[in-house]
Amino acid sequence: MNSNKKTARLAGILYLIVVLTGIFNLVYTPSQLIVWDDPAITLRNITEREMLFRFGMFSGFICYLAFLLLPFVLFKLFSPINKTHAILMVTFAVVSVPISFSNMQNKFQILTLLWKANDLAILDPLTLQTQVMFYLRSYNYGNQIASIFWGLWLFPLGFLIYKSRLIPTVLGILLMLGCFGYLINFTGSFLIPNYSKLIFSKYVSLPASIGEICTCLWLLIMGAKDYIEKKNFNRESI
Repeated sequence: MNSNKKTARLAGILYLIVVLTGIFNLVYTPSQLIVWDDPAITLRNITEREMLFRFGMFSGFICYLAFLLLPFVLFKLFSPINKTHAILMVTFAVVSVPISFSNMQNKFQILTLLWKANDLAILDPLTLQTQVMFYLRSYNYGNQIASIFWGLWLFPLGFLIYKSRLIPTVLGILLMLGCFGYLINFTGSFLIPNYSKLIFSKYVSLPASIGEICTCLWLLIMGAKDYIEKKNFNRESI
């Protein structure tokens, strides 16, 4: 197996870990536990299904560790295409990781509250519900900050895919569009009341979702092309 294919498939494995653990942590677990307009049900869900809450956190740690490694593997694959864009890709991705890890402190605070409630019995139910929702919302806001960089890294990655022809160019286009989808969602969530209830908000992230999942699968299954003739690209082209 040539070097490009080995590197691409390693990237595919890491990307698959990011996708699966990210979905479990950011989509599945909240959907099972959190009811934003009902603190009492949310607290009951987390209390009764604490292990699911903890598994969600654990999958988040795995996701962020894999996401820390992924851009460096992709850098090895794409830096011959355009080193500047490859460095930008790594930088944007890596910046998001400490934000994501520090944001997990909000979930640890929830576990601390549950421990106090169960073992020390020093919090009344209403206070406990209020504090749990406070930390859940803080965690959600932290994810919104991280999502800026989850979006930004997709543009140089998409550009490199598009220019390289290592994998289908349509995936590069989807990833570049996905960058703007993340930024639009962040801006909408920050500036527009009830943005999440707008139909538009449900679809603007589709290019990123489709692009990332398909890129992950392509890297994992197909790898990258054996070689690219130098005439097909300029190392520092824009």
